[in-house]
Amino acid sequence: MNKRGWIGFIILCLALMGCSKGETESASAADGISAGLLVTESGLGDDSFSDSAFQGLEQARDELGITFDYREPFEGDFEEDMEELIDQEHDVIIGLGYDSQASIDALAEKYPEQHYVLIDAVSEFENVTSITFKEDEGSYLIGLLAGMKTESNVVGFVGGEQIEVVERFETGFRDGVAEVNSEAEVLIEYAQTFDDDKRGADIVGSMVEKEADYIFHAAGFTGVGVMKEAQKQGIYAFGADSDQYYVAEDAVVSSMIKNLNVALYDVMAQLVEGESLEGGLKELGIEEEGVGLAPIRLIELTDEEQNRMDEEVAQ
Repeated sequence: MNKRGWIGFIILCLALMGCSKGETESASAADGISAGLLVTESGLGDDSFSDSAFQGLEQARDELGITFDYREPFEGDFEEDMEELIDQEHDVIIGLGYDSQASIDALAEKYPEQHYVLIDAVSEFENVTSITFKEDEGSYLIGLLAGMKTESNVVGFVGGEQIEVVERFETGFRDGVAEVNSEAEVLIEYAQTFDDDKRGADIVGSMVEKEADYIFHAAGFTGVGVMKEAQKQGIYAFGADSDQYYVAEDAVVSSMIKNLNVALYDVMAQLVEGESLEGGLKELGIEEEGVGLAPIRLIELTDEEQNRMDEEVAQ
């Protein structure tokens, strides 16, 4: 088991207060409402997307009485892992990210009576509910912060793989910077992986050489390397998906939060209340409380800057 695998295992053990996954999380129709979760290939312990999804189901378990099981597709066996969850007869199968879409589509056709939730991608199958987030709206707020506070007029964005969802992060960030600071240069680099913290650190090093003093990532576990290296280099960083301040407490000013935990909690609440999943697409932005900002730390905003941020969030 690799390092992140051990981290995920420890998280699970703590969450279940010493009980084994097989005893506590496995579910059948007789146990009430249950879910099967396929996290990202990076697995649990990413302080980001996978952990947020897991936390949402934990909350639903504790407050609503649902049960759930999960798989970490470290070897890329998305369809095989998901089929194991289907065999457990969960009420819903949840897949995270575009990497899981091909498997969900194949299994949605193979098992048309099974309900699925697909996060960050859109399926055409009627038994799949797709949930996407307006990442550009939240990233725009991060861009405003970077544009207002940069002293070097050079900021950076580090993406994981160059896919549509990550490009929305980039677009919002660039637009926010440009809105408040037309003189700022935005450095853009894609790591082409969500799973390499060393690669993230190397990119930060190259951006610091170009005088970047604020760097925003949308890169999963690669982004952990971004934030830690920013702290090492004495510059500021922004997290993504969840509040990542605790990854690098001397560097992370704020994070663009995607409330994936809330979205999945709401899905389970819907099932607990006896409502069926109807498929289709749900898009969640600031207005729907799908995205937002974590608390702003480490820097001080002027009254004018704070008013500007408040106005943007209220729009």
